Amino acid sequence: MKKSVVTVILLTAALACTSLTGCSASKADETAPANDQATAPEATAPETAKDEAAKDVAAKDEAAPAGGIDGMTTFTVGFDADFPPYGYMDDNGDYVGFDLDLAKEVADRLGLEVVYQPIDWDAKDMELESGAIDCIWNGFTMSDERLDAYTWSEPYVDNSQVVVVAKDSGIGSLADLAGKVLCVQADSSALEAIESEDHAELKASLGELMQVPEYNTAFMNLEAGAVDAIAMDVGVAKYQIESRGADFVILDEKLSPELYGVGFKKGNTALRDAVQEKLDEMAEDGTLLEIATKWDQQDTLVLGK
Repeated sequence: MKKSVVTVILLTAALACTSLTGCSASKADETAPANDQATAPEATAPETAKDEAAKDVAAKDEAAPAGGIDGMTTFTVGFDADFPPYGYMDDNGDYVGFDLDLAKEVADRLGLEVVYQPIDWDAKDMELESGAIDCIWNGFTMSDERLDAYTWSEPYVDNSQVVVVAKDSGIGSLADLAGKVLCVQADSSALEAIESEDHAELKASLGELMQVPEYNTAFMNLEAGAVDAIAMDVGVAKYQIESRGADFVILDEKLSPELYGVGFKKGNTALRDAVQEKLDEMAEDGTLLEIATKWDQQDTLVLGK
């Protein structure tokens, strides 16, 4: 009798324990899926979406052209480092000048870093074709001979070709250059003007047409009396006369009018258009005039007029 009662009690306890275990497992099974469905979407899924969105933004940023121009991050300007006031090296060893200031402002507005690259003027086409420079920006004349060789910006300066002589030279006109030594920079607009049909008679009358690599040498020759006159851009002439404090004058009679533009590799219209847009903005908001006035070139501006 005791054994039967004990057996019953043990069986009852076992059944109760089994029932409790079953309930516990059932609740755990019911809770786990609920947690998986509630927690995962709220904690994990949104975070994954954010990660994917961030990756998409990063991919777009990586693919987007820096500065908006063919992936450029720098804007390399080719210039003659001996051509003040447009571009030259100052006493501190820094490259400065009117055109370099314009290029810097354009680069800043495009989100690019400007790089000033001095070049041998005779090798400017090779530098441009090779991609060593992005443009030629340094008192670059839009002459008839060059118009089809480059993709040009609009002209921004009218800088006539003139002749500089010493005050006491007795030379007062182009006709007075007959038999004299006239100095020009090699591959310059002044040289083109003198060698044009318009000045065939003038060239034939000269005692000598001397070519030098840059205008510092030309003025040294003029000061020393080795040459009688220099043909050059009026902007450069004014700068040289003022900076040297010497007794030079510019003849009233001009060799030719001259328009300056920025020259790009033939066909590079994308970069030309981007630069032109910023130059137009600068002309409209007064920045172009401000920079020109700094370099005493305000009277030569034509862009925006």
